[in-house]
Amino acid sequence: MMAGKSVVADVVIPVYKPDDKFARLIKGLAGQSEKPEKLIIMYTRAFDGDRMDLKYLKPLEDICEVEVHELDKSRFDHGGTRAEAAGYSTADIMIMMTMDAVPYDSHLIEELTAPFSDDKVGASYARQMPDEHSSLAERFTRGFNYPDKMRIKGREDIKELGIKAFFCSNVCAAYRKEVYDKLGGFIKRTIFNEDMIFAHKLIMSGYKICYAAGARVIHTHEYTPGQQFHRNFDLAVSQAMHPEVFKGISSESEGVKYIKAAYRYFNKKGKGYLIIPFVYGCCFKYLGFLLGKNHKHLPRSLVRACAMNKEFFSQGGSHAGSEQQQ
Repeated sequence: MMAGKSVVADVVIPVYKPDDKFARLIKGLAGQSEKPEKLIIMYTRAFDGDRMDLKYLKPLEDICEVEVHELDKSRFDHGGTRAEAAGYSTADIMIMMTMDAVPYDSHLIEELTAPFSDDKVGASYARQMPDEHSSLAERFTRGFNYPDKMRIKGREDIKELGIKAFFCSNVCAAYRKEVYDKLGGFIKRTIFNEDMIFAHKLIMSGYKICYAAGARVIHTHEYTPGQQFHRNFDLAVSQAMHPEVFKGISSESEGVKYIKAAYRYFNKKGKGYLIIPFVYGCCFKYLGFLLGKNHKHLPRSLVRACAMNKEFFSQGGSHAGSEQQQ
């Protein structure tokens, strides 16, 4: 795509039990300075006979084409469902979003697609902002993971950035469709991390990823320690199943930087005592991560108890990483 050429972008959103955030997301897309060409909804049924409530999609009815593809809960997969959705897109750029990522302003699509004027950029991802009700800890976390400065990452940055060189979040990320197809797209079956696994393909193939800090979505989670445990268990399972991406690249060192930065942040805000519950939560994260990395050695019943995405193991998810390849 050449600089100055009009952007043609489709938006893909997996949806399950839509709520007010999803309604605000659709209204936000309708108000964009660059309109989507098509909205592709992958609707997971909550029960037999469940159907997508089309009232949520009305703001976009007269703005772009809207497609709804329904699937049973047993068929949903973080990678596979998005890979299927990608097959319905014929646009230059394909934007992946989650149903709780609300556009911060009317320039999201414009800012997210601007980096593709560089032919070497294969993907870009948005900055995630806390909402007005976010705790100080959550505000720190969003700022730590999503700073206010844009960065383009390539293979030459792996030594400096480590695992963060491959960071690209499908909470809100755009992909050059031609390159996506050329590299085989998202892995078809994975518990988590389909975005980073594909980002690894991009970078190792000589393409670049842009962190587009000017593209902003409101996306925040106040996880309990237990939820942090389950989420990090799934994260580590995905890493263990894909040593071709994660082997030899430490996540633990990034965790140490995270805690030190949090301590400085809380002190600066005059609330240094918040580091105590913060570290408590980090301990649950680390425990979940350790167990997830070693999930192959755990009883299947314990694996299911630890996992956030229990459906993955109910549907033939295996301890063996080889079964998770495309």
